[in-house]
Amino acid sequence: MNRPFLILYKAYVRSHLEYCVQAWSLHFKKDIECLEQVQRRATKLINGFKNLSYENRLRRLKLATLEKRRLRGDLIETFKIITGREKVDKHEFFEISNNTHNLRGHQYKLSVKRKRLTIRSTFFSQLVVDSWS
Repeated sequence: MNRPFLILYKAYVRSHLEYCVQAWSLHFKKDIECLEQVQRRATKLINGFKNLSYENRLRRLKLATLEKRRLRGDLIETFKIITGREKVDKHEFFEISNNTHNLRGHQYKLSVKRKRLTIRSTFFSQLVVDSWS
């Protein structure tokens, strides 16, 4: 019943909403809400889902919010950069902790690079550090 909708939605709608999201990372709440509104309206189109809350529609369709998917994508991209799977100098993006003997969890601990301009606070390399830690 919902399968054709999910296939079409994931192929044609969500792919456009998530295209290159790590490069143009959203940081204004109004922009985030604008994209999320597209998914809200799309999930209401399914018969019997119109009166359900957004969270219940997502749960029944086994979908995540676009914000959670962006965060997941950011963390995956961070892992690729740190482990050398991307051809990018990790030291240009992140400040990696040198204290490796006393760490819990994993050896890839990040800290926020010092910034001289406030514009840098919206960069991918700055936003992802809190989520990574």
